[in-house]
Amino acid sequence: MFSPPSTAFQGPCAACRFLRRRCNESCILAPYFPPNEPLKFINAHKVFGASNIVKALQELPQPKRVDAVSSMVYEANARIRDPVYGCAGTISQLHKQVNDLKAELAMAQAELFIMQCQQQQQNANASFFLDRYLVSDYC
Repeated sequence: MFSPPSTAFQGPCAACRFLRRRCNESCILAPYFPPNEPLKFINAHKVFGASNIVKALQELPQPKRVDAVSSMVYEANARIRDPVYGCAGTISQLHKQVNDLKAELAMAQAELFIMQCQQQQQNANASFFLDRYLVSDYC
């Protein structure tokens, strides 16, 4: 995940290094794309473009930027893994999995209910047998 932006300047960020730009302390991308994680920026850049990432960050208040970058990186990685559906494919797949599990749970609950009914019936039959045959022999 992403950590909050650090105030210490660490050298050129992954974005500036990839774009071959001079990186300084006022670089808006540096806090979110550290030099040791170049793939984050490379994938986000392929999908969104550097200027769109910068525009999005400039339009957001500081506290929301970490989540925005996290979302952009996640969406970019999903789009690279699945160029046709991207995140929508992942969401659709997860919805299907949830629905399948709900159906499986309903089947298991129905099976449990049937077993409980059978157990109650067996207990009732045993009780009837004991009352009818065993108790009457001793009276």
